[in-house]
Amino acid sequence: MIEAHEFLEPARNSGFTFWTGVPCSYLKSFINYSIDDPELTYVDAVNEGDAVAMASGAALAGQRAVVMMQNSGLGNAVSPLSSLSWVFRLPMLLIVTLRGDPELGDEPQHELMGQVTLRMLELLDIPWEWFPPTAQAIEPSLAAACRHMDGSGRPYALVMRKGSVAPYALRNSAPAGSAVPSPAPEGRGAPARLPSRHEVLAELVASTDPERSVVIGSTGYTGRELYAVADRANHLYMVGSMGCAPALALGLALARPELRVIIADGDGAALMRMGNFATLGAYGGPGLYHLLLDNGAHESTGGQATVSAGVNFAGVAAACGYQPATEYREAGDIGRFLAVSGGPAFMHIQTRLGTPATLPRPDVTPLVVRTRLMRHLGVDAPWVDGAHEA
Repeated sequence: MIEAHEFLEPARNSGFTFWTGVPCSYLKSFINYSIDDPELTYVDAVNEGDAVAMASGAALAGQRAVVMMQNSGLGNAVSPLSSLSWVFRLPMLLIVTLRGDPELGDEPQHELMGQVTLRMLELLDIPWEWFPPTAQAIEPSLAAACRHMDGSGRPYALVMRKGSVAPYALRNSAPAGSAVPSPAPEGRGAPARLPSRHEVLAELVASTDPERSVVIGSTGYTGRELYAVADRANHLYMVGSMGCAPALALGLALARPELRVIIADGDGAALMRMGNFATLGAYGGPGLYHLLLDNGAHESTGGQATVSAGVNFAGVAAACGYQPATEYREAGDIGRFLAVSGGPAFMHIQTRLGTPATLPRPDVTPLVVRTRLMRHLGVDAPWVDGAHEA
């Protein structure tokens, strides 16, 4: 058994300063220590997939990140592990607890995951080793993780068994985030003529300075249309991990607070991971802008209706602490919205269905997009050039 500081201090010295995850009783000492330490960033994620997305954003900014989760949460994390961090080569250290350890026994809900955890990591192409049992084994373990992460741009896992870390009591009970509900926005009301998604994205591109901003286009037509409007070095097009764009943006914004980070989101994606509203409201700050383009449909998969008509997204955002949370009314609103100094900021935009007749797919690979963006931001991290196409 080790003490929390015996792992976290060498981890800090190795550059691991961004910590996120979902609590597990095996992990409470690490979580408490990282919350108490003012030199570490700890973000309490609402689910494990969002934690992976946040760590991916931190890695995009050149920071080493740690994601902590119970093995039951691997299911929540499969999509961003396989279609975000794997595709874009954004590394992170996973600390996965082994609940349901076949050698120890556990509660019935952990039995099956205890049997399949190691196989799941292997199927996801994530190398793993047992969490170091002694203080002397920690630095070699971290060195192995860094070698893999820097060379491949992909995650590495430490699997933690029960009793690996001694207790550490939390001293700072206040959460790192500080969401304060803002006044509820005015009632929903669409502009006289609904704009197309393409028109809104063109307005967004015209309103952003490539040198000072990053624009993240959500999965599906939003990312494709952003590419069609303009393919810039400050753009990132999500090709998978539906619903994870806000968490990715938060990780990047926390790592690079001087940037203006803008999410072009969709109603289907937002509905899939609505917990992100609470996380961004709590931890986001000035410079983080969340634009929700809502056409009421999963358009890229055939136009199936979403339930967005029954959701007051701006009201949800206001209740979660976004400041301001507004509705799009007319051309020019995006420019005015991006000029606000508070944050995180939210704008709900109702759009009409339809895409350009010859909408292209990006002809640049995700890895090229990632590397171009990191170089544009001046990021100096081994995985900028150390990871190559498979």
